[in-house]
Amino acid sequence: MTSPAAIPAAAYKKTLFLNPPSWQGFDGGAGSRYQAKREVRSFWFPTWLAQPAALIPGSKLVDAPPHDVTREQVVAMARDYELVIIHTSSPTLRGDAELTEALKNAKPDLLVGFVGAQAAVLPDATLAASEAIDFVCRREFDFTCQDLAKGLPLKQIAGISWRDRSAAGAPTVHNPERELIHNFDELPSVMDVYKRDLVIENYAIGYLRHPYLSHYTGRGCPAQCTFCLWPQTVGGHQYRAKSPAAVAAEMAYAKKLFPQVKEFFFDDDTFTAHGPRVRQIAPELGKLGIMWSCNARANVPYETLKVMRDNGLRLILVGYESGSQHILDNIKKGVRLETAREFTKNCKKLGITIHGTFILGLPGETRETLRETIRFAQEMDPFSMQVSLAAPYPGTELYRQAIENGWFGEDTAAMLDERGQQTAVLQYKDLSRKEIFDALEQFYRSYYFRLRPISRIVWSMLQDRQEMKRRLREASEFFAFLKSRRTSAA
Repeated sequence: MTSPAAIPAAAYKKTLFLNPPSWQGFDGGAGSRYQAKREVRSFWFPTWLAQPAALIPGSKLVDAPPHDVTREQVVAMARDYELVIIHTSSPTLRGDAELTEALKNAKPDLLVGFVGAQAAVLPDATLAASEAIDFVCRREFDFTCQDLAKGLPLKQIAGISWRDRSAAGAPTVHNPERELIHNFDELPSVMDVYKRDLVIENYAIGYLRHPYLSHYTGRGCPAQCTFCLWPQTVGGHQYRAKSPAAVAAEMAYAKKLFPQVKEFFFDDDTFTAHGPRVRQIAPELGKLGIMWSCNARANVPYETLKVMRDNGLRLILVGYESGSQHILDNIKKGVRLETAREFTKNCKKLGITIHGTFILGLPGETRETLRETIRFAQEMDPFSMQVSLAAPYPGTELYRQAIENGWFGEDTAAMLDERGQQTAVLQYKDLSRKEIFDALEQFYRSYYFRLRPISRIVWSMLQDRQEMKRRLREASEFFAFLKSRRTSAA
């Protein structure tokens, strides 16, 4: 691969990467695992856009939601560019298409295309959202974007579907697929893009220290979870990752570039998927003296957890999903409840903080399994937890199952309401959408309105004045979130 730095910026189209404006506080862009407005104001870093931006000299990344950039500002800004690449999603497609039309009205010769899971699996439907959309990138799109910026003819670029405006009726053309990237060490770091284009203090996640920074060291996940978006649409099920040496070098650079960061988060789908690699990386992070956290499944062995803890690991984000083994089997989670219990016990023994995530409304859900999951969450008692509603995104096995089994019902509900918050879209023979929707608030109240969680939160607030201010703000946002859900359901 020719280094992007070896090619002058003038050889590329002037390229704007855009995570577009949407609902206020909406985190649905190029770094979130499900697209919705969170319980408290939260934003993930737009790594999916930062990576191709790092390949194109002179490009710019605009992450509109956390920087409060308006549609009008985007349209004005885009007049200075030749190519605009927009990250879209199923819930935001209509609004993103309207934005594209505004961009084209302001500058008719602008080349505009979409990337993201929606574009990857439904290229025809995505292009059909507006005649103004010139192309979509399918699957992994880093080098596809680079080829577009180089100005290669659209017909020569692997991995895109495009509108042939030179032919009568502007038919859609599907080019051959592009191979997935296998040598991740050849990709430039996203850190320079972060430094140049993002205000990192604008990004916050409730369970991570602030300011934090997240990025990927690899893509793909060997797990087969039927609901999980990225492995089934873009990243694949083979974990392809940077070498331990490359990770260590990048983190040393990140520490130098962002001395204000209090915690680094490895947002790989499953950072612990390859145990030997993690055990090699951890001591290098320990030498750097950084605090870090990561995604993991609830089956990491004690010995690996200890190596991670001894070298700066503070927190693990764990997708428990459900307290029903039947549901875990239905979604092909590949983890037994007893294994999750042992993992949780080991984390607590080692002093590793857990943020647990759960999903309501998965296949097999009943009133009893809802109660089982609440009881299981209380038993595991992670420091913090988050509950979401099952989101059957196109391209996932859960979506296919929902279509085949009629779980959407006769009137397919939107995944988000008018505020950008999640709705319950699936329903089962003995469990309605409303019951699933209402169970989320019941879950939160049953979990957090207990002595232990309240004591933990109060204690953390007493240790740090800034932490106290942050937690009080988040509490206000959380109760406003619950109130708005009740309003939406009324």
